[in-house]
Amino acid sequence: MRAVDLIAKKRDGQALNSDEITWFVHTYAKGDLPDYQAAAFLMAVFLRGMTTAETVSLTMAMARSGDMLDLSDVIDYAVDKHSSGGVGDKTSLIVLPLVASCGVTVAKMSGRGLGLTGGTLDKLESIRGFRVNLTEAEFRDHAKRYGLVLAGQSHDLAPADGKFYALRDVTATVPSLPLIVSSIMSKKIAAGANGIVLDVKAGSGAFMETVDQARELAQSMVEIGHNIGRDMIAVVSDMNQPLGSAVGNALEVIESIEVLQDQRAGVEDLREHCLEIAAYMLKLAGRGRQWADHQDTRALLERQLSNGAAFAKFREMISAQGGDVRMIDDPRQLPGAHLIETLSADRDGYIAQVSAHHIAQMAFDLGAGRERKIDPIDPGVGVKVHAKVGDPVKQGQPLITIYANDQVKLSESKAHFSHAFQIGDHPVNPLPLFYDTISAV
Repeated sequence: MRAVDLIAKKRDGQALNSDEITWFVHTYAKGDLPDYQAAAFLMAVFLRGMTTAETVSLTMAMARSGDMLDLSDVIDYAVDKHSSGGVGDKTSLIVLPLVASCGVTVAKMSGRGLGLTGGTLDKLESIRGFRVNLTEAEFRDHAKRYGLVLAGQSHDLAPADGKFYALRDVTATVPSLPLIVSSIMSKKIAAGANGIVLDVKAGSGAFMETVDQARELAQSMVEIGHNIGRDMIAVVSDMNQPLGSAVGNALEVIESIEVLQDQRAGVEDLREHCLEIAAYMLKLAGRGRQWADHQDTRALLERQLSNGAAFAKFREMISAQGGDVRMIDDPRQLPGAHLIETLSADRDGYIAQVSAHHIAQMAFDLGAGRERKIDPIDPGVGVKVHAKVGDPVKQGQPLITIYANDQVKLSESKAHFSHAFQIGDHPVNPLPLFYDTISAV
């Protein structure tokens, strides 16, 4: 085969077969095709799209471009979750130990944040000593021994996706449905998932800004996963305002601990969101034979929070991966900030908007996120939001608290405050947590 022929075929709107797609992906992954031909291929896909069969082939080709993790000797049925990202989205820190506390083994590979806020690994690394880089043998051993492991993704899993994504980022081909779907799903397939719960965000703090866009992405991923033989459930959730109140790495760990310890004040939306995602994970793990009744499952999960089982599982995972559990038992020991300032409402009214994007920008300016993967993160900085859309407020009522370690960065962060909140004269309906659920089980 010749790369130029396949590029031309896709350029002209023709469908590529599985052999052609596999050859192109694996040849590029091995370094035997230049970036300019891969970039041309990506642009052809961006402009012409792909059929379902093509997207399935692309997904599997990228998944098989490196190691395929087989956990069947450790886990009878591997259930995983994926979030399309968001502001204040610390759900993995809560959902995974919650599910594991119910006796379902969870072995998840996660990533670092590249953007306005940190990713799951960045949050966990706020805990002194916590190891995110485990060997495959350690990963398997922790899954078998503790029933819960959360580590960084191996470079050998779906390496073609990493190469293609780097090109997409600099060739304006990121917002392509088949490329997005294959990127996400290839990593989940390579990581050994049998059942996958997808949390697709919609709103100002999400990659998909509208519910229709998020729903289309969710439906595409469910369809592709089902075609590959995986059980799939996707929810479309709101990301017009931050999830929970904390945005920032150590702050989000603290808030996760509060939910796991069943402290409800100020985090009801986060708690409710995590209970729903965990219930869907249990539904997949039960495969129709167990946890079939949603209300019974929810009641079980709520008990696991109230009786301390979920927190105990989280604490066990932290200890097993080298983390200092004293920081979990006393979150005041986590990294903090020495400059703390609270900004308040300038009038009476009703909260009409809490912009997730501008809140994230405030946290980013403080040092909570990164532009490049090599950039350092300050784990102690961030913000806490004290109001949600629909809340009545009085003049002088606190709206946000900023946690900073640099006076200049604090000033830069405060500049976004006027755009982060809108206060109106009339009552406003609260935003929904979820807009839709799509499944193929």
